[in-house]
Amino acid sequence: MSKFVICIDNGGNEASLIVGKVYETVEDSAAAKHSMLRVLDEDTSESEGYLYSSGMFAELDLPETVKRQLQNHRRAEVA
Repeated sequence: MSKFVICIDNGGNEASLIVGKVYETVEDSAAAKHSMLRVLDEDTSESEGYLYSSGMFAELDLPETVKRQLQNHRRAEVA
C-alpha cells in the first residue's frame, strides 16, 4: 500500500506544493537513493508523480482504512 506524507516545506515549489497538505507517494528506489520522493497529486496517476526532496515532507502513520479512503479520493479526482 502507498505511503502518505504531509508537506512541511514548499520552498521553491510554492505553485506545486501546499504546506499542510497530505500527499500520496509511490515507491521509487532510484529517487530514494537521492533523498527524493515520488509524490502523487490530484493531477497524476500512480505511474507518474513528481520528484521532490524528501526533507519537504513528514511521513504519516495512518490506519489502513484511512489510506484506502485517501487513495480512492485521489483516484476519483484523476479520473
